[in-house]
Amino acid sequence: MTETYPKNKARARLRSLAEALDSGALAQVSRILNEDLTPGDIAHLLESSPPKERRLLWSLMDRELEGDVLAYIDDDIRAEFLADLDAQDVIELTEDFEVDDLADLLQQLPESIYREVLSSMDEHDRQRVEEVLSYPEDSAGGLMNTDVVTVRPDITVDVVLRYLRMHKQLPPMTDSLIVVSRKDEYIGILPITRLLVSQPAATVREIMRTDIEPIPVTLLDREVANLFERYDLVSAPVVDERGRLVGRITVDDVVDVIREDADHEILSMAGLDEDDDMFAPIVQTAKNRAVWLGINLITAFVASAVVGMFQATIDKVVALAVLMPIVASMGGIAGSQALTLVIRGMATGKVGSSNLGWLINREFVVGVLNGLLWAVVVAIAAMVWFDDWTIGAIIASAMLINLTIAALSGTVLPVVLKALKIDPALAGGVILTTLTDVVGFMSFLGLATLVYS
Repeated sequence: MTETYPKNKARARLRSLAEALDSGALAQVSRILNEDLTPGDIAHLLESSPPKERRLLWSLMDRELEGDVLAYIDDDIRAEFLADLDAQDVIELTEDFEVDDLADLLQQLPESIYREVLSSMDEHDRQRVEEVLSYPEDSAGGLMNTDVVTVRPDITVDVVLRYLRMHKQLPPMTDSLIVVSRKDEYIGILPITRLLVSQPAATVREIMRTDIEPIPVTLLDREVANLFERYDLVSAPVVDERGRLVGRITVDDVVDVIREDADHEILSMAGLDEDDDMFAPIVQTAKNRAVWLGINLITAFVASAVVGMFQATIDKVVALAVLMPIVASMGGIAGSQALTLVIRGMATGKVGSSNLGWLINREFVVGVLNGLLWAVVVAIAAMVWFDDWTIGAIIASAMLINLTIAALSGTVLPVVLKALKIDPALAGGVILTTLTDVVGFMSFLGLATLVYS
């Protein structure tokens, strides 16, 4: 979905609207909503508002704006508004939707309404939507738009320009025309910038580019985003397994993928869903978070059980109870640093089988160096604090062991989880925390038991 970039006044208008809402000036709110703000601004405002205020804003918005706003709004909040609409309402609201946006919206509708909306379309539009829907949502096929301008290689620049003038407007983000054969097989692209400066008699074949590889329709959206970033693409052709052109992907959709992936990586580490509504009701929010709190509680019991194994030693040397959280905490931080680095590298395609061995060796050495450094620091602090060189030596040894294991675990764990088809961003943090706690307690209390028994 594309939209004119908002002017600098947009932020001031949003502030004015917030002030009008606070004062109860609903007529002013309605005017600002319907006359001054773009659909993207309104969507942002709805996402930033508590449920009651959100409903009020939606009711004050003109009917003809609703469809445009729905195209920009987050899935959870969009589903909230779609629940109140019947099939006819959806048909009217989505009349001007681009194919990829419409496909996303249809997947949130009940089956009966979904089918009714599809049946209301003409055959051509229905085929385009169904083609996008036939591909997974997180693939190039699910991301693409079928609204493409194509040309043949044997026609002249003059013919292409006359053909373009027959269109009322070109699809958004049209920086190139796509050159195809009579069987719609992809051949190359014709950049608009090259078209405009070429001689009218030149053929498309003479001026087109054939060095741009098309994107396979099954490619994951994350990998599509990496290609757009690497090659500074504005749009890219999408082909099926036979090399037939099926659509194109534009940078505005890729920006959404990048943002969603970034949100996923950050929020998943806290056991949260990037699609969760920030202003969801209290009960729903508590329920969503309770699952991961429960999982963390189980892992905490595991760590506590390890501590319980050394109860006799702790009773004998009380200083151990004071110092043991330091070992576990330092291991957790060291592991999280490596874990975050590798997850990000995997997301951007920079970490793979070719360089994983080097990365593991590097993290091992880093873990040992940091382990030695902080082992000395903590040992000196423990000896000064408790006037006992033995306990300083024990915590130094445990610190070296845990920081080394933590660095290795943080590097290897995401790779293992991905191989098991488990999301590393979602499960990695919980597993790593448990591992570093267990190793930290086991090494510190185990060494203490050997020394003091």
